[in-house]
Amino acid sequence: MKTWREILALTVAYLEGKGVPDAAVAAELLMARLLKCGRGFLSPHLEETPAEKYLEAMRRAMARLAAGEPLQYVLGEWDFRRLTLKCDRRALIPRPETEELVSRVLKFLKGYAPAEGSRPLVIDVGTGTGCIALSLADEFPEADYLGIDISADAVALAKENAARCKLDGKVRFVVADGLDEFDEPECVDVLVSNPPYITTAECATLDPRIRNFEPMNALDGGVAGLDFYERFASDAVNLLKSGGAVFFEIGEGQGPALERILFDTGFNDIKIEKDYAGHDRYASAVLP
Repeated sequence: MKTWREILALTVAYLEGKGVPDAAVAAELLMARLLKCGRGFLSPHLEETPAEKYLEAMRRAMARLAAGEPLQYVLGEWDFRRLTLKCDRRALIPRPETEELVSRVLKFLKGYAPAEGSRPLVIDVGTGTGCIALSLADEFPEADYLGIDISADAVALAKENAARCKLDGKVRFVVADGLDEFDEPECVDVLVSNPPYITTAECATLDPRIRNFEPMNALDGGVAGLDFYERFASDAVNLLKSGGAVFFEIGEGQGPALERILFDTGFNDIKIEKDYAGHDRYASAVLP
């Protein structure tokens, strides 16, 4: 019988042979998931001989990774800021860039002064796993949060994550197609979204691990990748209170177009900010 150390080595070699990226990290995370411990706590187990049920689970996971399925879906969960979220094909995989989007919203909320006696209302549009709304509720409980998504499956997943993170009383999730169903003017303090912003042509060239597994309606932003923003900006102007703000994740090179859309719609204090790789990634603006 092989030890965990030997199984890890064999797993890494197999995954590398199948072209799985970061094979060593993937193998260690699979082992950690099975043993219900952190990746940094594997050492005490390396000389142990695992039971057959663990070996069979490892084989199934390896086969899924070799077939191109993203590690996050195989693990069934992924860390996002302070939370560990359930992660499956119903919604996009939460990514580090979106963690930075949350940071920008938090900074705004901490300096924002709502009307006396009221709590800010934050709407997360295209909520997916619920990662944005749930992280905001976790780190800034002084506001009210609503997550909306056109996909009923995604909303179901977000609700599962709210219960998992013990935030189900802090965030409300509903199925809605954008902001069309919200007709009360000047009722929202912050609108935030990581929308579909990849051009239709680029979607066809995405890595198969993305193209074949993550929901395309959360990726395809139309011919120029701007369909969501062009529709969203005018709705946002009607819903936001004076002094309220929008925060978007955007695609590489879309900064000038987003700046124009927000300016033409009536926003000011428009900011286009880059990610750590130096690409346009975040757009924000305030309603006068």
